[in-house]
Amino acid sequence: MAFLLTGCELALFDPAGPIGEQAKDLIIISVALLLIVIIPVLFMSIYFPYKYRTSNKKAEYKPSWEHSTKIELVVWIVPCMIIAALAYFTYVTSHTLDPRKPLGKDKDTLTIQVVAMDWKWLFIYPEQQIATVNEISIPVNTPVEFLITSDTVMNSFFIPRLGSQIYAMAGMENRLNLMASKEGTFRGMSANYSGFGFSGMKFKTHSVDQAGFDAWVNKVKASEYVLDEPTYKALSEKSKDHPVVYYSDVDPLHFKKTIEKYTGVQNGK
Repeated sequence: MAFLLTGCELALFDPAGPIGEQAKDLIIISVALLLIVIIPVLFMSIYFPYKYRTSNKKAEYKPSWEHSTKIELVVWIVPCMIIAALAYFTYVTSHTLDPRKPLGKDKDTLTIQVVAMDWKWLFIYPEQQIATVNEISIPVNTPVEFLITSDTVMNSFFIPRLGSQIYAMAGMENRLNLMASKEGTFRGMSANYSGFGFSGMKFKTHSVDQAGFDAWVNKVKASEYVLDEPTYKALSEKSKDHPVVYYSDVDPLHFKKTIEKYTGVQNGK
């Protein structure tokens, strides 16, 4: 089993941020509670057939047995206690891990607008007025608020080592608050199948110090490309394994217009 798992990336068990840490703890607690049932069942599935095999003449035989208070107590009380514990942790984490819950004050929070496309991710930094495709950079230990929508079918925005995933849907704005507490490069992806180019819908998240982030912003600002209407129309064409692209300028209302393009259709306009 260990050999078969050597090719797997256990990103959920190696978090790089506070949300990822809490999600890991929740997974471990849930699995531990479920093992209270699974381990005894697996043991009994081997022990009882072996003990009561035909050739074992010493096995206890009770043809008139029909009730055991001890077994009834174990069968009912243990599952009820597990369900109660799971309900408690589900209630608590539903509030503490609310993706819309800010991780810091507004003035300390970096905003990144996310647009899911076929099959690439467009990231817009409204305060810096830059945009990128399939790459983001964030300062370490800085709260980040992702505003997420889609300009195509439904996708799912997910950076496993930072925490929660959330859906990107056309005509809607979802919010996800995350923070990286370590420097490094973390894999991002779509966790929702959206067509033949889905497997290449990936991006890198660079968590760097403030100086590194400022240098990255200046690097993007130096790009010869701007995200105007003709450029965006070309970018909207379906493409697989799209390369990283930097845009030195972007319409600050582009994200809002992308959402309104679909809400207008929904309202019959």
